[in-house]
Amino acid sequence: MATDTVEGMSSHLRGLTVTTLAALSGLAAGVAANEIAAGAGDRLAVAVLIAAIVVQFPILSVLGVDIDDFSAKDYLFVGFMTFSLWFVSWGILMTTAAL
Repeated sequence: MATDTVEGMSSHLRGLTVTTLAALSGLAAGVAANEIAAGAGDRLAVAVLIAAIVVQFPILSVLGVDIDDFSAKDYLFVGFMTFSLWFVSWGILMTTAAL
């Protein structure tokens, strides 16, 4: 309605922001893991992944997403999306021997 005021983000924009940031963080973590880690067995790559997941929540807060309303499902979504894109991008970079 025209008299309603908008407070915060719409649910669509919130979902788009969370998904985009998780995907870009996963890709960046995959590239960083390829540069930092010595190989597939290097645990430093997992540290890069965990850092990429943790650093997203303050960024989401700055972007205007109310992370106080996040449920366990939201945290799992961010972690899974970041892990998935990290795993795929790092795997592709390792198998192609890209620099």
